[in-house]
Order: sequence, then structure tokens, then C-alpha cells
Amino acid sequence: MSDKLMPVTIISGFLGSGKTTLLNHVLKNQVNLKTAVLVNEFGEIGIDNELIIKTSEDIIELNNGCICCTINETLLNTVSKILERPEKIDYLIVETTGLADPLPVAMTFAGSDLREKVRLDSIITLIDADNYDFDLKNSSVAYSQILYGDILLLNKCDLVTDAKLNKIEQHINNIKTEPRILRSINSEVALQTIMSVGLFETDTFQFKENMKNNEGSHDHSSHSHDHSSHSHDHSSHSHDLVNNIEGFTSVSFETSEPFSLRKFQNFLDNEISQNIFRAKGILWFVESERKHIFHLSGKRFSLDDYDWESEKSNKIVLIGKNLDHQTIKNQLDFCRFNSKEEA
Repeated sequence: MSDKLMPVTIISGFLGSGKTTLLNHVLKNQVNLKTAVLVNEFGEIGIDNELIIKTSEDIIELNNGCICCTINETLLNTVSKILERPEKIDYLIVETTGLADPLPVAMTFAGSDLREKVRLDSIITLIDADNYDFDLKNSSVAYSQILYGDILLLNKCDLVTDAKLNKIEQHINNIKTEPRILRSINSEVALQTIMSVGLFETDTFQFKENMKNNEGSHDHSSHSHDHSSHSHDHSSHSHDLVNNIEGFTSVSFETSEPFSLRKFQNFLDNEISQNIFRAKGILWFVESERKHIFHLSGKRFSLDDYDWESEKSNKIVLIGKNLDHQTIKNQLDFCRFNSKEEA
């Protein structure tokens, strides 16, 4: 879609928490997407030499299509420069300095001319489990990093006991309600749990029956739906894409009937499991003639509307840890508009 906004992930966290290791992990493992990583200093990243094709004063190009760029002017100017490059970039990651509150960086994307081109996907905050400060002050940067993080990556878990990890998570729960916490070692985490990738990129996708045996790959071919649209057709179906990385799975749900906006809002406000880290969908509401693109990352979600270019339907994918698939499907099934209930 030409009007699709480029997702932006902000990586936040204190000095030594593992931000650079995470950036390297993304740069090495990103496939089929051209990602641009914006950093303050190249020297800090130490990119794998085998990946580098060419380097200039402020841009390093890698053989997997990713690029790494220094923020040598204002962030706004650097992002604009990246967007103006002839080679199309699919994804943008910005690393904040360890001493920075991520909110002003987020506001750069939310309150500028970039809003027409990019959307803030999520703020990921890395937390050093080995050096966690239990005496965080409300005014401290570390406190803000936790408070504004959509997904909290509790890193260096191999260096501390389970008892300390539980104590840290308890402390974080006192700072924010239902935080999305991922535990990691060496910042290694499945990319689809922290970035808006690997789900679907177009509105003409389908789930194949053999998905369970085909970890992570999706069929992006166009697919014409043959669902009847009359009011008695309650057809909905779903296939699960199972990616058993530390208990992570994804649930997909599809129906040829519209959702009730009120019911879906209630699902987001009151029912959605805190174990769901990401969700993406193309949604059809009975109250609207427009197609709605839905993104959820941590607690942050967005609904952007576009014109329908294909037959109307609902398609949603959710990724999380230890999910109760049947409950989620039942909850989404209940979101369908029912004229008798809502008359």
C-alpha cells in the first residue's frame, strides 16, 4: 500500500543495559526488510565486519539491505534524510542515549511533519537485571524509561537469581500497571515480539493450513474471499501460527462479518491479555465505511483508516507468551456485530 506509514521503534535504556547488543541482534537477524538504525555513535555499535558492504561519513550499508546511520544533526533532519534516499527503507529504529527520557524522542515523531510518513510503533526499554536500581525516583530518567516503555526487556537474566528477577518484576509492577516484560540474555529476543514484522504487510494475505509446520513464513499472494455477506453467515475461522520460542505463539482470527466498535473497544480496555505483546489487523466495523488498520505494541495501539480496496472482512494476528488461544478466539468472536444484541 502506497499510503502505509513506516513503523518506528525507539530503543531506550540505561548505559550498559544492552541496547547496542540488541541493535546488533536486529541488524544481523532482520530478513526481507530494509531496516535503518539511527545511533549517536558508530563506534559504540561495532557492527559485524562481514555484514558491511560500504561505509560513508554517516551511513554504513550492510549486505542484508539494512543501513546504520549516525544522528549528526537533529533527529528530525536525520530521519528526513533517510526517507529521501532512493533505496526504500521499510523500518526505522532509533537508539536514544542512556541518559535520555524517551518521551521527547517519541514526540518528535508524533508532533512533526513526519506524521504523514511514519508511525511510532513502540518504545522498547532495556533493563539491566544485574544492576537494577530499586530506589528509582519519580523524577529520574530510569523511572521515565520504564514508565513510557511499551515493552520492557529485562536483560542479563543469566547473571541474577530467579528470586531477584521476580523482585525486579514486582518493583516494576509498582511503577506501571500490567507492564509487558520480556526476559532476555544478551538482548536475544524473537524479533516478531518487539517489532511490527513477520505478521502481514498487505491486506491480501491468507493463512495456510500448514502454517503450524512452517514457522514464521506467510503467503502474501492475493486471495479472493468467497464468504457470503448475508446476516445469517457466521463464518469465522482461524489458524494458529506456532513459534515456540520461550512459549511465544501467535493467534490469528478471521471473519467475513463486521465487528462492533463498542465491543472491540471493550476487548482492548478490559479483556485483552497482558501476555499479548503485539497485534496487527485489518478491521471492519459496522459503524464505519472505512477500512481500519490496527497496530498494538505493549499497551499502545493505533487505528488508522483507509478506503477499502478489496472485499470487507476482519483479519487480526496477536503474538504473546503463554496465550490461551481459545479464550482469545472467543473474545474476538464476541466482537462480531449482533443485530439482536445491539438493536
